[in-house]
Amino acid sequence: MTHPTDTDTYFICATPRTGSSLLLGLLDSTGVAGHPQAYFRSPDEVAWAERWEMAHTPQGALDYGDFVRAALAEGRTGNGVFGAKLMWGTHAELTDRLAGLHPDLAGDEPRLLEREFGRVRFVYQYRDDVLAQAVSWLRAEQTGVWFLGGKGEISGGGGDVDARPRFDRAAITRILRTIEEHNAGWERWFEVYGIQPHRIRYEDLSADPHAVTHGVLDFLGLALPSGGRITPSHRRQADQLNQEWAARYRLPAEVTASKSKASPSAPPSPSSSS
Repeated sequence: MTHPTDTDTYFICATPRTGSSLLLGLLDSTGVAGHPQAYFRSPDEVAWAERWEMAHTPQGALDYGDFVRAALAEGRTGNGVFGAKLMWGTHAELTDRLAGLHPDLAGDEPRLLEREFGRVRFVYQYRDDVLAQAVSWLRAEQTGVWFLGGKGEISGGGGDVDARPRFDRAAITRILRTIEEHNAGWERWFEVYGIQPHRIRYEDLSADPHAVTHGVLDFLGLALPSGGRITPSHRRQADQLNQEWAARYRLPAEVTASKSKASPSAPPSPSSSS
């Protein structure tokens, strides 16, 4: 299948709560940038396999070559472009599995990806306000709601939107460290393999999603079809409680502790965006 671009596949490289789900939906809506999803997250493999009516053992073992081919068939648009999301760590899971198919390329992650996916480009999505990211991440952990809306994602849209999330300073600190580690991991990976990704800040995506989506299309060598529209499929989730938690985290720990005793639980509200 041919198409007028030098890109066969692109991967959205991200960490949680950087707006990656929003971006996937926007790109999907263009009709020319594949149907990007988190196809290669290992805990979701069996669910995808069942959706695609693929054989697997009761323990979840399946033919990974067939799995990749099914993902490509699901995730391509008519012009042949495929898109997918990779969180930090998921890329290693994917390339480890691909190394089993192509042992001659073991250890060379970009070449493994090119062997299966053709000409590959990378989009790196991050967030300047990492405290807001950590707060959003914690609320998603507590409620199990990682996005609202969507286009048929396998996981992350369940949970309880009416759950009562609780401020947890230690958990926010833990997540801040994780964000730092994951961002540094992506930067090292790009540097080691000489990859120049297209970079997207969450703050820019939130402010002007159409401009950011057009920027990705330009990077991929794609154009929005005549009469095409860029439309979101995910709804914004951040609210005043996110701001309150961030403000509390910036306070000294002893002040936060006294506030927690005075107000032991937070009012129910939607959780934060992915």
